[in-house]
Amino acid sequence: MQLTPIIAIHISFTLAATALGPVALWARLGTFIRPKLHRAFGYAWVTCMLGAGFSGLFIRDFHLPNFWGYTPIHLLVPVTFLSLFQSFRFLAQGNIQGHRKTMQWLYGSACIVTGAFTLWPSRYLGQLVWGHWLGWL
Repeated sequence: MQLTPIIAIHISFTLAATALGPVALWARLGTFIRPKLHRAFGYAWVTCMLGAGFSGLFIRDFHLPNFWGYTPIHLLVPVTFLSLFQSFRFLAQGNIQGHRKTMQWLYGSACIVTGAFTLWPSRYLGQLVWGHWLGWL
């Protein structure tokens, strides 16, 4: 697999989401709450997550176990969309705790855990990182 424009777009969205998420989460922690900062970074994070999800639908890999080019990691796209929908539904219902837990779970699972899996040496990003650093891939 090589770096195509859609992969570059996807990587840009995911890296931005990974960087924006902690700020959005931090802005609602502690006794001094920063609602404007939370809302601004939260909407930016949601936009990046939607962009990452939609762009991920156009990335296909026929070398790994797949179904029409979609690998098991593509199952996270509907999970991400449903989680975002549920989170805003909680917010509309006034269920702040449900919103908070859903967003924390989504950041941890989609940005941190999935991001770690993309660094697996057999995946494209893993080959870029480990292949250049280690030189043996």
